[in-house]
Amino acid sequence: MSETKKIAIVGAGLVGSLLSLYLAKRGHKIDLYERRSDQRLKVEEAGRSINLALSDRGWRALRGIGIEQEVRQVAVPMHGRMMHDDQGKLSFLPYGKEGQFIYSVSRGGLNAALLNLAEQKSNINLHFNRQLINLHVRTNELQLLNKVTNQEERVQPDILFGADGAYSAVRNEMHKRELYDYSQSYLEYGYKELTIPPAADGGWQLEKHALHIWPRGNYMMIALPNIDGSFTCTLFFPHKGKLSFDSIKNTNHLLQFFRQAFPDAVPLMPDLAQEYFANPVGSLVTIKCFPWSFEGKAVLIGDAAHAVVPFYGQGMNAGFEDITVLDQMLDQFTGNWQELFEQFERSRKPNADAIADLAVLNFIEMRDKVADPRFLLRKKIEAQLNAQYPDKWIPLYAMVTFSDLPYAYALETGRKQDEIMELVMPHIQTPEDYQKQEVQGLLRKLLVEEERLKPYKG
Repeated sequence: MSETKKIAIVGAGLVGSLLSLYLAKRGHKIDLYERRSDQRLKVEEAGRSINLALSDRGWRALRGIGIEQEVRQVAVPMHGRMMHDDQGKLSFLPYGKEGQFIYSVSRGGLNAALLNLAEQKSNINLHFNRQLINLHVRTNELQLLNKVTNQEERVQPDILFGADGAYSAVRNEMHKRELYDYSQSYLEYGYKELTIPPAADGGWQLEKHALHIWPRGNYMMIALPNIDGSFTCTLFFPHKGKLSFDSIKNTNHLLQFFRQAFPDAVPLMPDLAQEYFANPVGSLVTIKCFPWSFEGKAVLIGDAAHAVVPFYGQGMNAGFEDITVLDQMLDQFTGNWQELFEQFERSRKPNADAIADLAVLNFIEMRDKVADPRFLLRKKIEAQLNAQYPDKWIPLYAMVTFSDLPYAYALETGRKQDEIMELVMPHIQTPEDYQKQEVQGLLRKLLVEEERLKPYKG
């Protein structure tokens, strides 16, 4: 390990807070700067997503600092998707094999737990209400506005990490130089947070251990459970059009729409109109950029480097995996930070791009396909495939959510699986058809003789 460095991290959200703990564990002196006030001292912002889906990649990172069991105590396991059709009829689609769950966790609660840990470390200093107003990339000098005193502060760390999210101020300064690739793309959809409160007895009004989806083709609503018995609902809706955020102007329009689109949800949402018109519409953006680093002095991490839309539940998990990968690289670190950062960005960039593409594809699946009987039949066939050929066929969702296989490998393998299923599904009308001789022969030809799916070699 090289000598102790003075490290600044801009952004004290989930990724920045966790990163500070990993770097402090290696003996570095950390200053963690956050534009907002200390969230532990105030109520969560209205309309901001209050719960997230935590899966294997995220748990692995939390395990690395010994906080896994503490978080599990306040996480709600979700065993699968519960689909609600427009008549209120329910159907359930498990996420994976028995014991494979994703977990609904409080964004604010998890962030507070990480900040509490950071505050206990003698080599981590927390600085709230500090807005980055300028960064001299070549000298690593940061100009920060203290929003309490309205005074400017200047700091010059040895190393800078930009962990300040999708609209990163660090990235904005880094990409002003030449030969910097940057793109942002927005879906034509926004989102709005709503609530299903607990039942009168404090329990859950819907199945607790599920992520609920109301798929409606051109839009959808989802609901994730909270430990207090409530559900956080998110309406994903076009910004403009005949049915859109732009078209719903008053309470009558809103209630008429919800009663037609989500009839079983309306009786569970007593504050629907109040929340709908009070909460903001969020945007859904994918951000890709490269390089992520500059001359071994500064590097982007998490959403600052690769913001994704939320439909695979991997934004936080991908950011946490960035930290796991960086920490593994530090085990073999020789002291050359430029070499380290370049190795890190080369390793993570293809996987960041892959999960961005997968997230958009999963939006289409959740919105359009989960209500399609043929899609549900295909999932049952894939489960049988996985049981018969466990070393050759791992469902795409399981690769992304329940493994540490690279996202890029999962994306490419998923495309090959689609090609195989296009050949197989014409022979399938019921789950029992999987055992038909013609189906078994075709699968043996594709998976064994032709080896269309290659195992990951590392």
